[in-house]
Amino acid sequence: MDDWENLKEQGVAYNVRMLKYLCLFVLGFCLGIFSGKAYASDPNGDQYCLAQNIYFEAGNQPLAGKIAVAQVVLNRLEHYSYPDTVCGVVYDAEYKTNWNGNIVPVRNRCQFSWWCDGKSDEPLDTKTWLLSMRVARDVMQGAYGDITEGATHYHSIMVEPYWAYTLRETVQITDHIFYK
Repeated sequence: MDDWENLKEQGVAYNVRMLKYLCLFVLGFCLGIFSGKAYASDPNGDQYCLAQNIYFEAGNQPLAGKIAVAQVVLNRLEHYSYPDTVCGVVYDAEYKTNWNGNIVPVRNRCQFSWWCDGKSDEPLDTKTWLLSMRVARDVMQGAYGDITEGATHYHSIMVEPYWAYTLRETVQITDHIFYK
C-alpha cells in the first residue's frame, strides 16, 4: 500500500469516528427533549426543582417513595408557613453570604438536607434523573392521588428528628415516615 492509500484509510476512519460522535450527540439531544430533560435548562422551573428534590431525597426509593416525597412539597404549597412556589419550598433555607460574596444556604439549615449538605447538586445518574423528571411532571399534573394523606414532613427511619413528636404520623413508605 502506498502513502496515498494509508491517508485515505485514516481519513475514512476519522470521518466514521466523527459521524459516530455526531450521531451520539443528536441522539442524546433528542432523548433529552422527548424525556423532558430539555425543561431542565430552566433551573428555576418548578418541575426541575421538584425533580431535584425527588432525585436527592428519594432517588433510591421505589415509585411510591418518589411520589410521596413530591407530594410533601405540593402539600407545603397549600400551607401558610411555606413559600408559595415549588422552587421556594424546595430551596427553603437559612442563607448567608460566603467569603466570595455569593449567597449560599447555611449548612444543615434547610428544609431538605441535600440542598445544604455541601455536596454537588448536579444529578449524576441519568436513569434516576429522567425518572425523577417524569415523576415530577406526573405529580404536578395530578396523575397520582396524595398517598401521604396530607403530609407536610417526612424523615428517614434512620433518624429521630426533634419535630417528629409534635406532628401526627400519617404513613410509612419504605424507609420514610410521613407526618402532618
